[in-house]
Amino acid sequence: MASTTWTTTGVFTGPGGVRTAEAGTLAGELAVRTVWEPQQAHVCVQYVGDTEWYPLAGSPVPCPTPEVGRTVHQGAVDAVRAGGAVPFTLPPAVRAAYGTPTQAGG
Repeated sequence: MASTTWTTTGVFTGPGGVRTAEAGTLAGELAVRTVWEPQQAHVCVQYVGDTEWYPLAGSPVPCPTPEVGRTVHQGAVDAVRAGGAVPFTLPPAVRAAYGTPTQAGG
């Protein structure tokens, strides 16, 4: 099965920025990208206009279908807007509907 990708640009981080696995905390205007592959979603951010993508801390997350992947992507966009520099976890609606753990391997 092929992967599916969603990208949202022009997302401003909330207070405290967003925590990445490789580049520490990023703040300001970012693009958010989610790539769904069978059974997981990889969530990354980049500064608008940059070429380097950085995985959010907590990514990848378990994700059973592309439809759930779209919800995960919107949850990631909302998390970036909220800020707080905490590891990304699945949106509550996804956890409740699908009974999946909050983080990969969790």
